[in-house]
Formats: sequence, C-alpha cells, structure tokens
Amino acid sequence: MPLATTYLPAPERYQAMTYRRCGRSGLDLPAISLGLWQNFGGADVFEIGRAVLRRAFDRGVTHFDLANNYGPPYGSAEENFGRIMALDFRPYRDELVVSTKAGYDMWPGPYGNWGSRKYLTASLDQSLKRMGLEYVDIFYSHRVDPRTPLEETMSALDRAVHQGKALYVGISSYSAELTRQAAAILKDLGTPCLIHQPSYSMLNRWIEGGLLDSAEELGIGVIAFSPLAQGMLTNKYLHGVPEGTRATKGGSLATKLLTQENLERVRALDAIADRRGQTLAQMALAWVLRDPRVTSALIGARNVAQLDDSLDALKNLAFTKDELVEIDRYATEGEINLWRESSTARPGAGR
Repeated sequence: MPLATTYLPAPERYQAMTYRRCGRSGLDLPAISLGLWQNFGGADVFEIGRAVLRRAFDRGVTHFDLANNYGPPYGSAEENFGRIMALDFRPYRDELVVSTKAGYDMWPGPYGNWGSRKYLTASLDQSLKRMGLEYVDIFYSHRVDPRTPLEETMSALDRAVHQGKALYVGISSYSAELTRQAAAILKDLGTPCLIHQPSYSMLNRWIEGGLLDSAEELGIGVIAFSPLAQGMLTNKYLHGVPEGTRATKGGSLATKLLTQENLERVRALDAIADRRGQTLAQMALAWVLRDPRVTSALIGARNVAQLDDSLDALKNLAFTKDELVEIDRYATEGEINLWRESSTARPGAGR
C-alpha cells in the first residue's frame, strides 16, 4: 500500500511510549529508540524505511540514531533520513531527538577516521548537510582513538556544542575508566557528557563490569545498542541460519558467532519468553530495560511488522526474581562483542 502523501502523526503517540530521564540531564528519551545502522541505506528500499520511521513516531519513538558511515554506501542512511525529514518530519523537528556519530572509517586518507578534532568537526558538518539539519541533538565520539589524546577528542565534542551544531554530546564503546576521564574533561570544558552508547544484550554483558556503576555515579545516561545481539535474540536462528538473513550476507553478524553453544542459549531463552507470553526479541528488550540505569534500548527494524514486535516489549517489562535467576543461567557471554577493541583501548597507546 503506498504511503499517504501528507503525513499526520498519530495524536495518541505520546500515550503509547514510556519515557526515561537520561542520567541527571533534563532530557527524556523513549524507552525504545530506533537506530538506522541497517536497512535505511542506499541499497535498501526507501519507502520501506520511510514507513518504519513513520510508524515509529506514531508509537512515540522520538529518538532516531544515526552515524556518518551508516548505509551502505557510507552516508546514505543520513541522506535518506534527510529526505524523510523534509517529506514528513520537518513540522515535528522540535519533537525529535536526532543523534549521529563519527569515529569509524568514512573517507580516504588520514583525516577520515578515528577521533581527531579535524575529522570529528568535518564529519559533523557533512552529516548536518546530508540530513538537512542545522543541528543534531546528540553528537557522539563513536569509538576510542588510541593515538589521539582524549582531550583533543573531547574538545571537538565541546566545540560542536559551542558552535550550536549539537545540543548534547556522548561517547560510545568507552571503558568505565575512560568514561570517567572523558566526563571529567567535558565537565571542565563546560559541556557535560550526556550519554554513553555501549553494546549490551543477554549474550554481551560487559557493561555490568563497572560501566553502569560509573555512568550512574557521573549522572550519564546509557542507551544500549545491539540489545537483540544483531538478530541472534530473535526467532530467526532458532532452527539454523536461513538464507537472506544478516548472518549470510558477510556483514557484522558472521555465522562464526552463531555457535552451537550460543544457539542452545538462545533456544533456552526463547522457551522462557514463551512462558512469559512474549517473543524472544520482546523479552530481550525488556531484560535490557530491567536496569533503571539503562535509559533506552536502541533497536533496528527491517519492516513495520518487525518494529511493532519490538515495541510491544513495552507491554511487559516486569520480571519475577525466579525468572531473572533462570535467565541468568543462559544469558552468558557469547563472545559476540565486536566492539571490545574500543572498550579496551587507551588513548596514547598507538594503533
């Protein structure tokens, strides 16, 4: 069915979502936010992505998360988002939280990667142009740069705020120790660190080793990306690896991560979800949100039906003590943290 030419959001959209305060800031985020890492690039069907974004906003999702190199090709997710902003969301810009990031490979040469002031500044300018925005609500350092002083990376974030190109700043995949250091530098500069975006799921629990405690102490919000372990914590792989799924496309979810041990854990967790009257994806999202220190869970969606299934997790966020104990038997490390290098890096150590 073709989309309506004029988009009018659902009037009850804010009653459909739960919002949580981001750390000790004044900003609320939806308990579930939408990321455009996959499915919104130039290689994807534009109208499907547009329908997903419309549906998300209709259900109270006010936060859309991007990065400079989301696609493929690089930059195309931001370009498509910019088109959707112009077509549908321009009248509602002040109701949206738009974030983007820089830190990974974007353009050739020594200035198109990592965390230098030059790269971060140029990248944000390019992102704003692609999206047709005057500012983003949150600008992140996407990963630790082991060869650039942390002070330089944080000063670039601070400069974005003082130039009016970002309202808040955040970091992604930083260790607890570096989070403390980054927050201290930003505080001295007068730009508090709003938020940390780490990977976190039932098969990737590294942030429980101190990062959540540090974020709480510092008043920093946490938004968990890959809470469904890139699709592993869904019904896709319960009976093997179907053709056409992300695991068969040579991307970030490689078949080598779908070990027999991980699949056995996933099947056991699916049985628990079934007893709760939820899909596995819904339980996985509810589980991430069980900790009040997690402000939001960041999901992707291939289509509207998948989006709706994830958002329906909000219908049952409560766990009994017995359920959590049983889940802990299977929610163990699956060696799927593809971002460990960043969270263990040290600025000045070289690369």
